[in-house]
Amino acid sequence: MAKTAGKLRRKPYEKELLRLQGELVKLQEWVRDEGRRVVVVFEGRDAAGKGGTIKRVAEYLNPRVARIVALPAPTERERTQWYFQRYVEHLPAAGQIVLFDRSWYNRAGVERVMGFCTQEEYTRFLHQCPIFERLLVEDGVLLRKYWFSVSDAEQERRFRDRLEDPMRRWKLSEMDLQSFIRWEEYSRAKDEMLVHTHIPEAPWHEVESDDKRRARINMISHLLSSIPYREVDRPSLDLPARPPESGYRRMARMDIAVPDAASGLPVKGPT
Repeated sequence: MAKTAGKLRRKPYEKELLRLQGELVKLQEWVRDEGRRVVVVFEGRDAAGKGGTIKRVAEYLNPRVARIVALPAPTERERTQWYFQRYVEHLPAAGQIVLFDRSWYNRAGVERVMGFCTQEEYTRFLHQCPIFERLLVEDGVLLRKYWFSVSDAEQERRFRDRLEDPMRRWKLSEMDLQSFIRWEEYSRAKDEMLVHTHIPEAPWHEVESDDKRRARINMISHLLSSIPYREVDRPSLDLPARPPESGYRRMARMDIAVPDAASGLPVKGPT
């Protein structure tokens, strides 16, 4: 695997990220105007930076147009359904973008490695997944799949950071620790998954993410370059003048205001 350049500095990264986020807004408006459907799958190692990238992708988008889907473990009822069924209900309608923070590929990764599915269920998934994705693409869905890769050393560093940071401790679970000690098993599972699901209609795109900033820039740039969107003309809007007062009198203030917890903090000086 080719080595990337050094880590990006903050200011150039933030400038380029903001530019790309502006393009994502244009993409969103094109999707809405054209009634297109976009699905972006984010998969990869634990602590590989998927969540942070999804956050930057969605930061300036309309949540009614672009939504994040991060499903919990299936319920007992969902376990009896066709495997893809619970994901189908979250697919986009016309004019929508769906970002899958993990997806149906759980079966090829954590379920395979941890023994949460049978060999028969796993084999059936590898057979059905390309068919399922071809059906989506044939129906007009723009499907993009990204695999975030991180080195074992960098993953260990990020895990240790989470263990020591009470604000991010929630990000680390027992399942994450299992992925740490089962590194090679997950590697073999990923290799087999790629063999069966890297298809012309829905290829995988790997994102090197030891440098999170570089990974975000590369992923967003690639996504934008893969979709032939255009800037949509919008009617100009002007803020109208308020109508004259009509005699409204504000009612007596009710004692419902939240306490001013910010009262002891420094304030801006006069401008």
